[in-house]
Amino acid sequence: MTARRLRLGMVGGGDGAFIGAVHRIAARLDDCYALVAGALSGDPGRALHSATALRLDPARSYADYRAMARSEAARADGIDVVAIVTPNHLHAPVATAFLEAGIHVICDKPLAISLAEGEALAALARARNRVFALTHTYSGYPMVRHARELVATGAIGAVRQVHVEYAQDWMAEAASQDATFQATNWHNDPRRAGPTGCAGDIGTHAYHLAGFVSGLKPSELLAELHAFTPGRVLDDHLQVMLRYPNGARGTLWASQMATGCENALRLRVFGSKASLAFDQENPNELWFTPQGGCAERLTRGRVHGVAADRATRIPSGHPEGYLAAFAQLYRDAALQIHAVDAGQPVPEESAWLPTVDDGVAGMKFIDAVLESHAAGSRWVKLLP
Repeated sequence: MTARRLRLGMVGGGDGAFIGAVHRIAARLDDCYALVAGALSGDPGRALHSATALRLDPARSYADYRAMARSEAARADGIDVVAIVTPNHLHAPVATAFLEAGIHVICDKPLAISLAEGEALAALARARNRVFALTHTYSGYPMVRHARELVATGAIGAVRQVHVEYAQDWMAEAASQDATFQATNWHNDPRRAGPTGCAGDIGTHAYHLAGFVSGLKPSELLAELHAFTPGRVLDDHLQVMLRYPNGARGTLWASQMATGCENALRLRVFGSKASLAFDQENPNELWFTPQGGCAERLTRGRVHGVAADRATRIPSGHPEGYLAAFAQLYRDAALQIHAVDAGQPVPEESAWLPTVDDGVAGMKFIDAVLESHAAGSRWVKLLP
């Protein structure tokens, strides 16, 4: 698929870090990358221990991401791309260091902790002509991509309504209620998480998914943030009403206090001819219901379309889920990196990769949510 494995570095993601392991698995799934260097922790001992566990050359284990960027850029066999899997406040400074060193970036979301940081990253990525991928994982599912294709080809008619929800319950657990969590967990610290909690953590995922499938961006929103837990600094619950330029209406609900919910990301898009429904916890199926007709269950591997086929790896009936969706973004990024480095156009088959521009859109969404909430949940305009 690609000329060679890309040399991958990682910042963050050391011992015990869930998302670091997810990135590493995703990078290896399609055999497009080899992890060769890392600043896996700011603590030198922990960084080296983590690197040793991953069989990295100790000489390419760094305790400082700036040193890593300088050193890897100077090597003939230096990394091609870095994966950033740190708390939110480090996304912008780490990405800046590697972009300035001429290294491509794959970054967790949200892009940054402010719109100004996000726009600066977008400008820098363009100026250096570097690929900047953002891991909005759920856009990698075959049936999500098929849904987008159905909307784009007019199969559901003109979009009238877009409703998305992302419900989790991990912050409702007893361990997330005590004073220690409130004082030490970075998700509750504005200095590390940014100005929002739930809105930035999973609200941006929901917002991206709604736009990815519907092809629409809202022009106005009305939002309320809330924290159910006494003493919690940042929000653990978000509800938003959306207006679209074409007259469509929508809602977005995200909560990490939804008792009994695991990772319930769900999307419904209603058109003038048919509707679509997707449930992330059942990612191998998509429901298509024509007006006046019966609901049709479309399944991965049985339904065929260009977008779904490109993102499908195994035969129908074999569950294909989160890690494969994550890997799809890594595959798309690899195709783009090879193309950019060869001075070629971005391959059409990788064009749906979420990028730094999607990250900027997410930061604009967060800013509009904050503005609306501060104004007593009034309608506010979203920046174009």
